[in-house]
Amino acid sequence: MMRRRSSSSSRNTTVRSPYPSPPLPQPSPIRATRSRLILVWGVLLLAMVALALNLLRIQVLQASTLREQAKAQQMVFLGPIVPRRSIVDRSGTVLAIDTPVYTLYAHPLLFKNSKETIAEDLAGILDQPAEQLVSQLSQGESGIRIVDNLSEDIAKQITELQQDGLELIQAQQRLYPQQDLFANIVGYVNLDRQGQSGVEYTLENQLQQPLGAMQLSRSGDGTIIPVGLPSDFMQHQRDDLRLELTLDSRLQRATRFALKQQMEKYSAKRGAVVVMDVHDGSILSLVSEPSYDPNKYYQADMERLRNWVLTDLYEPGSTFKPINLAIALQAGTIQPEDSFFDEGAIEVGGWPIQNNDFEDTGARGDLSVPEILQYSSNVGMVRIMQTLQPGLYYGWLDRLKLNEPTGIDLPSEATGYLKSYEQFTGAIIEPATAAFGQGFSLTPIKLIQLHSMLANGGKMVVPHVVRGLTAPGGTLDWQPAIDPPRQVFSPQITQTVLTMMEQVVLEGTGEAAQIAGYRIAGKTGTAQKASSGGGYIDGARITSFVGIFPVEAPRYAVLAVVDEPQGEDAYGSTVAAPIVKSVMETLISIEQIAPSEPVTQEWNTDNRQEIPGNYAIEPENDPWVDESSSNQYSDQYTDEYTDEYSDQYTDEYSDQYTDEYSEDDSEDYLEDSPESFSEDYTEDYSEDASDASDGL
Repeated sequence: MMRRRSSSSSRNTTVRSPYPSPPLPQPSPIRATRSRLILVWGVLLLAMVALALNLLRIQVLQASTLREQAKAQQMVFLGPIVPRRSIVDRSGTVLAIDTPVYTLYAHPLLFKNSKETIAEDLAGILDQPAEQLVSQLSQGESGIRIVDNLSEDIAKQITELQQDGLELIQAQQRLYPQQDLFANIVGYVNLDRQGQSGVEYTLENQLQQPLGAMQLSRSGDGTIIPVGLPSDFMQHQRDDLRLELTLDSRLQRATRFALKQQMEKYSAKRGAVVVMDVHDGSILSLVSEPSYDPNKYYQADMERLRNWVLTDLYEPGSTFKPINLAIALQAGTIQPEDSFFDEGAIEVGGWPIQNNDFEDTGARGDLSVPEILQYSSNVGMVRIMQTLQPGLYYGWLDRLKLNEPTGIDLPSEATGYLKSYEQFTGAIIEPATAAFGQGFSLTPIKLIQLHSMLANGGKMVVPHVVRGLTAPGGTLDWQPAIDPPRQVFSPQITQTVLTMMEQVVLEGTGEAAQIAGYRIAGKTGTAQKASSGGGYIDGARITSFVGIFPVEAPRYAVLAVVDEPQGEDAYGSTVAAPIVKSVMETLISIEQIAPSEPVTQEWNTDNRQEIPGNYAIEPENDPWVDESSSNQYSDQYTDEYTDEYSDQYTDEYSDQYTDEYSEDDSEDYLEDSPESFSEDYTEDYSEDASDASDGL
């Protein structure tokens, strides 16, 4: 039975054409090959352009830079470790020196013997338990740091063991043989051997020897090719120059002893002593206590690291009175024979001012100018300085550069504090308190600089501790530049003030500084201690004494300052003056200073060594001399310094008071003085203040 196809089947039936279909187009082989060639040539062209650009960069644009890089890879600069120059005092005593030290490293990977055997060998040399060394040697395979700071002797013993795997690395260590004696002057270096304080810091460039380097080739693996290395290369890398200071170790040691003795007696917080040559400003001794050991600077607190002779300000008190007298005499507002009435206690602008001994002595009545200084009368000084208009007075204080540093060659010097012109002249109490050394502040080094003017004919010299770089024979190879002296007062005026200061020692508050046979000028000071927040600290005082000698030919200024001494009898006359006396006695012995007049005194006889606190003894018996130190410059110093000024002073100063500076010359001499301040005073100073001043 036949089935009928469905309609859907008939619709899906393909109808074929009776004619054949045309063939599809095929890609041309030639065209495909051409496209590939174009692509390849394009890539090659781009590569060639890139290569050409890179060659241009290498050969032209970066040629010089690449040449230097290649040179750096092929060459090496060889420079040895050079010791830092030594620091010595004026007699050649070593204060700082470099010494070679070694660090021991272990490389167990290279050991041919057991760790126990090597530890046993090292234990006896290093004075350490063998078990501890075995523990250290077991910490790794290479580069184990065993011990630092080994001496040359210990390093030699380790080398003689001839143990593979032990390595000694040499370095330089800074050593300070005098420990804390010169710490605040010499300073110290850190672990990177860079100066951090003292002359180690300020003279860094002079202490570091210039390094010479030799350029050598090296192979591809970095091995140095020693071609062209001179046989004497190492000898040329160091010199024998030393940095010589102006200080004297014997004087420094005796000065410190005298200071610490008084500090202990009066339970003082701190103290300082400065000894200066008034002719050139060279510092012979500078002691600041408490101090620190620069070999262990890292153990000291920050307070000890500061040299407060330079960094801290204080009100000088009565030690500034001689400077004020020189100002008034030079300004011509007073004469030495003038007298002023001392009531003992007054009020200035509502503020009470009285003499320190008012409760005991009351009013002294009429006093001459020398007597005002002799009795250290505050009231008398106020009256003297009231003869100057405040503007003129301020001008003189400004001329003394109270608010400028001295320029000493030590770091961190503070500038003094002087109120502004408007503040000083606008309040009547300011000139009054300045008259007896309060209301402004300065550093101890600034005060001794000012007093040196009274001893050298009125010249302001720059304090300094560095003499220069010296060769072993004592010749100077380098010397620091120091500003020339600046004339401030006339020699006639300074001689007058110096004579008044001598009376202070003979009959006044400075009697404790007397030395039989020697003429000494001086001034005591006992000042209230200012608070950082304003006002004064209740019960706290700063005592001081400044001495100048010998008066007939002034050469030395000595300043002692003791901070916060305890006790009812703690004054400049009892605390500081004995220190200065002791220092002067030592100076007399060291410098062989003849007495002003023949005298037989116990301390310069054969029994003088039995007298406590006196160190003017022969060098062979001097407890302050370091026998291990070199003193090869001692004779040179005597020739160069001791006699340098003796004849010169007589010629330069003794006659010029009468010949060069006559009364007629005084006005011409001061033609550049700050007279303009007097006119400013008239305008700026109120009438009320003037009336109050006139009423005193």
